[in-house]
Amino acid sequence: MTNRVKCIMLVDDNKIDNFFHERVIKKCDAAETIIAKESAHDALEYLTACEAIPDIIFLDVNMPGMNGWDFLAEYKKLDLTHECLVVVMISDFNDPDDEALEATKGIFSDFRPKPLTKEILEEVIKKYSSGEKTS
Repeated sequence: MTNRVKCIMLVDDNKIDNFFHERVIKKCDAAETIIAKESAHDALEYLTACEAIPDIIFLDVNMPGMNGWDFLAEYKKLDLTHECLVVVMISDFNDPDDEALEATKGIFSDFRPKPLTKEILEEVIKKYSSGEKTS
């Protein structure tokens, strides 16, 4: 992989998905650091407390407790000086509906299906690197 980012965060309540996605990222040598969180709440706590904001966040929408949409609403409230790309991954996702697009308004975002593949990862990093914005 030619493009590489400093940090990618995975937010998914499914440990197997996080494990698989982390392996894809490592195999592609796409990031120096990978942070995996099993809940949106844990991810927000990390983002609030840390100084190193991830370049890319792969976010599962369907999580118990705080789901991906709730995460996005709270994420928007954070005063982050570094803008990261939030990729919302939904298992059987085709095109985002109006509600989904409204939830991501103002966030550098993209929508992709699960699972994370080498091809999806490369496309997202290329898009992130070029600064192309969807919302």
